Parts: sequence; C-alpha cells; structure tokens
Amino acid sequence: MSILAGSQSRVLVQGMTGWAGRHYSSSMLDYGTKVVAGVTPGKAGMRFLDLPIYGDVATATREHRIDVSIVFVPPDHAGAAMIEAIEAEVPVIVTVTERVPLHDMLKVRAALAGSRSTLVGPNSQGILSPGQCKIGVMATASARPGRVGVISRSASLTSEVIAQISAAGLGQSTTVGIGGDPICGLTMHDCLSLFSKDRDTDGVVVIGEIGGSQEEELADFIAEARPKMPIVATVVGRCAPPKRRMGHAGAFAAAPSDADGKIRALERAGVTIAPSPHLIGETIRNALRHADGAASQVA
Repeated sequence: MSILAGSQSRVLVQGMTGWAGRHYSSSMLDYGTKVVAGVTPGKAGMRFLDLPIYGDVATATREHRIDVSIVFVPPDHAGAAMIEAIEAEVPVIVTVTERVPLHDMLKVRAALAGSRSTLVGPNSQGILSPGQCKIGVMATASARPGRVGVISRSASLTSEVIAQISAAGLGQSTTVGIGGDPICGLTMHDCLSLFSKDRDTDGVVVIGEIGGSQEEELADFIAEARPKMPIVATVVGRCAPPKRRMGHAGAFAAAPSDADGKIRALERAGVTIAPSPHLIGETIRNALRHADGAASQVA
C-alpha cells in the first residue's frame, strides 16, 4: 500500500509537449507509471509519446479516468493549470513548477477550499512509491520498496536520504516532496496524518529546512495526535545567514522560525532528531528497532 498514488493510479501530464514534460513523462513511463494522456492548449488531437493530447483537463477527464495530474507548466501559467485540474475534480495534483507567483497561489488555495482535490506542491519533486509509480522528477536508482515514509521540502537531500534508507535495508513505502515554495498545498502534518493511517508504513523520516512554519505546525500535530510510529527528522539551514533567502523561494531564515527553533519544537514533540543529515538512515533504523523492542516487551 502507498499514500496518494500507487501502481493503479492513472496519470495526466499537463504541459506534456514541452521539454520538461516530455523528458519526465518518458521517465515516468519507463518506470511503469500509468501515464494515459497529456494536455497542451492548442495541440488537441495530436499524439505525443504515443499518447493522446487534449486541449484542456476537462476533456481529458471525460475520455479517461484520471487519478493524478502532474503540472509541468511555466510559472506564469501554472496557477491557471492547477485551478483547471481542481475544477475538473482530479483527486491528486502534483505541481513541479517552482516560484509560482504568490497571488496566483492564493487563487489556487481558494479553489482548493471545499474541492475534491489534494495539491502536492508547487516546487514539488513529486511522489515516489518504489516498484509502483513515479510521478515527478525524483531519482529512482537508490529507491527500494520498504516501510519507511519520507516527507521532504528538499529535493537534493531527498535523494541522499532515500539512498541511506535503502542502504540500511529498510526501503520506502512512499516519498512525498511537498515543495519549497512559500504557499503550498499538502503540508507536512497532512502528509504525516496519511502515513499514520497507512498499514504498510512503520516509521517516517521528515526533511525540513529554514523558512515558513511547517515544522512547528508538524510538531504541534505530533504533540496532539501522538502517532505510534517512530518519527526521525533533520532540519537543514542551521548556518544560513538571517534574513536571506537560500535556494527555495520559501527558504528564508528568520527567528523564531530558524533551523534551531524548528529542531527544538520537534524535539519537544518527541521526534528523534538525526545528529547529522548523513546519519538519517542509521537513526531511523535504530528508532524502528527500539520501537519493535518496546512492542515485544508490551506483548
């Protein structure tokens, strides 16, 4: 079992005929993901990668069952593309596009309210359920099926963490890149809530970074919900200079939401903090062993 998407998910690619859409659609198809169609305004009726292209999402959803849409659309049009998918009631929308204008994302957030859609992103590296589906731009060479969920704001560190978890003999149930832009859809605590209900996820790794308040909100959720599975976290950006954006549009060091403040909040909620990013695999392995030992003593 996985969260958000799995082996039977049928995927629509918005912006398939652009360079990024073509490149990553080919990669997703090669992985075995069920990409069924694409959308590019003005190109309805053509075939691309041997798949039908439609002029809009509504038409595509009338012709195919669509479970997930992935958006490879430039920033100035990405907001409209997301709203189009929301209005077509696509269940899960993954947006890879980075730096979508904030006013556009406010409109997207308003469209999401009360809708049937869940948005992952923008600035998301996607969803990866090893052996089932890849929806996005994540590297897959080190990914292995397993029982550790991964929630990440950092694309590059995600690849490193996946490799560590696989090397530790654990593997991943699903990895979700929630994105690094200031306004996004699915949050860290939304994602953890999904993992806590997944019978095939035994533990979760959280990759946080400076900027925003998602890690603090996650800590509040954990303190209240007290999920039974072990949770390991790292927060990068401890050496970032204050009041300077670092990489992602949403990565902005400003007290009290700097890296140390986020780490303290997570520790107070009972999260295990990895001593260093290069020790995440070892830390989640030890946390799972400790949890198994405690469960055996109770039994």
